[in-house]
Amino acid sequence: MNPDANQLWRAPRWALAILLAVLGMLGPFSIDTYIPAFSGIARSIGATPTEMQQTLSAYLFGFAFMNLFHGALSDSFGRRPVVLWGLLVFTLASLGCALSQTIGQLVFFRALQGLSTGAGIVVSRAVVRDMFPPADAQKVMAQITIYFGLAPAIAPIIGGFLLVHAGWHSIFWFLVAVGIVLLVANWKLLPETLHTSQRQPFAVRDLMRGYWQLCSDPRFLLLALASGVPFNGLFLYVLAAPAFLGDHLGLAPTQFFWFFVLNIGGIMLGAWASGRMAGKAKPKRQIRDGFVVMLLTSVVNVVANALLVPQAWWALWPLAVFGFGWALMVPVVTLLVLDLHPTRRGMASSLQAVIGSTANGIVAGLVAPLVMDSPMAMALSSLLMMGVGLVAWTWLHRRWPEIGRDSTAAAAPLPVEATTKLES
Repeated sequence: MNPDANQLWRAPRWALAILLAVLGMLGPFSIDTYIPAFSGIARSIGATPTEMQQTLSAYLFGFAFMNLFHGALSDSFGRRPVVLWGLLVFTLASLGCALSQTIGQLVFFRALQGLSTGAGIVVSRAVVRDMFPPADAQKVMAQITIYFGLAPAIAPIIGGFLLVHAGWHSIFWFLVAVGIVLLVANWKLLPETLHTSQRQPFAVRDLMRGYWQLCSDPRFLLLALASGVPFNGLFLYVLAAPAFLGDHLGLAPTQFFWFFVLNIGGIMLGAWASGRMAGKAKPKRQIRDGFVVMLLTSVVNVVANALLVPQAWWALWPLAVFGFGWALMVPVVTLLVLDLHPTRRGMASSLQAVIGSTANGIVAGLVAPLVMDSPMAMALSSLLMMGVGLVAWTWLHRRWPEIGRDSTAAAAPLPVEATTKLES
């Protein structure tokens, strides 16, 4: 934590949470806003569905690749410059998308958008831990999760409205405006939260040593799996929504919003409960409670699919409760990841994001297409992905029981001899 944190931000804590949440929302927001315009863009520029898919793939590839470096750069040059440069590049890339006349141009500028938007997600996590002690950081992280949950709800609505009333180019002009507003707001409001004494030298050898230090730490890998993989138990249903909601549950497209409203409500309620428990419950107990909720819900989902014909009145609720359990525990696990190596918080946030993005990519490209035709296969896959996170946390809990024992020492440092071995 920055020793001067009290002097850096004098406004209410929730105001900083909103600023950081909007930074984190920028990545998914720039995806969900233009998804409703896929067919409109294809008709306008003569693109095939495969070529349109490349605009999404290029974005996701750029996003995943640059996640490796945003945090490391912020550990060396500071949080503020990385955020501001990321917003500037995003704004210029959005301008390029708005002016694109061919599919090649759109793919290029979407890739540039992806390279830039990860800065907000990665660096905002590090800023939280720079500014607040563990219990307060958990409350802020929970508030960020609540605000973050609004993005997938409002982005498609905005995108669809703009497409109908102003054409697909207006969606990217809107993102240009969002980028400008965020750039100005963060230029004026976001302080530099990384203390000068905690900056790391920017050199290839030092970066490689940092990556090795984290990737060779089994605690980091287990915590990253515990936080990143379970979300895909819910994300699978989001990816397969047209088949799950339309084909299996028989809902009309105008009724799909119930699925998203319930899931977002579950996530926001879980994040609210996580903030309320901060400083009152041991971190490991809160993580256990989250996994218990997800486990029981997943088992109920499998049993219900085995005994009942899928219907909307019962099939949507387990997913909302699953989202509650995930949001209850993920702010705590994220803070444990950041506290393992305090001088490498930015890099830790980067690698955590890479692991989560990789899991999302595997589910999107491999798992969802294989199981989306069967509700039972989807329920079993959801249980399996939650199980990966549960096994990772259980293993960590038994091997290092001190991690998460109390909120003032969220993640105990490695013994001196182990730290020396990792850094040598």
